[in-house]
Amino acid sequence: MAEHKVTVYSTPTCPYCVKVKEFLKEHHVKYTEIDVASDRAKAEEMIEKSGQMGVPVTEVDKTIIVGYDVPKLKKALGLK
Repeated sequence: MAEHKVTVYSTPTCPYCVKVKEFLKEHHVKYTEIDVASDRAKAEEMIEKSGQMGVPVTEVDKTIIVGYDVPKLKKALGLK
């Protein structure tokens, strides 16, 4: 399986962020987690990339996925 560059922009209190990270772990996908609650610059970066202030925002390679959207996550990661 090809390696994807995956970044999850999240906050510690977000239940859907937890779901995204659980989904990635279940599928053995390595990811970088960025806590936008504690990193203002990364929060700005996330808003710039997604146009959204809400979390989670997941970036798979160059694809931006807002929220916990399993079909989009699977498509971006090439999962069945």
